[in-house]
Amino acid sequence: MILFFFLAIALVASAITVVAHPNPIYSALTLVNALFLIAVMFVLLDAHMIAALQVIVYAGAIMVLFLFVIMLLGLETEDRDSGRLGLRGVAVVGGAVLAVQLAALSAAASAKTPAAGVAAGYGSTESLAERLFEVHVLPFELTSVLLLVAIVGAMVMARRRV
Repeated sequence: MILFFFLAIALVASAITVVAHPNPIYSALTLVNALFLIAVMFVLLDAHMIAALQVIVYAGAIMVLFLFVIMLLGLETEDRDSGRLGLRGVAVVGGAVLAVQLAALSAAASAKTPAAGVAAGYGSTESLAERLFEVHVLPFELTSVLLLVAIVGAMVMARRRV
């Protein structure tokens, strides 16, 4: 349980760094860190196959695509506008309210329901393939089309005018 909270704090810190860092390369690299931490959480759940897929697909292939697009477009460090302090205040207050609500809901849920056991075959290759290619085949294929459109769009945007 302590390991989970340590990983959760590291994951939240990494996610905040992804959003808050002005350099897009560093943001992408901290996103890789967040994806690795999610894979470690899958290992804690004994879902080793899903953890391996998390590392291979997201931290590997998708992040290579992100870094390729960032470098192809030549994004520079973003200039921060200091005149938006009101929006930052609203964001901080909204985040605090959300954190309090999540903590209250988590405490209420853990107080009234016992922890459920993991189903047999959870995280195995067979159960993953069955869910992915029988139950969720349409979202799986739509995701591949979306990634293809993103790659083509990045190439069209980055193409030099001759």
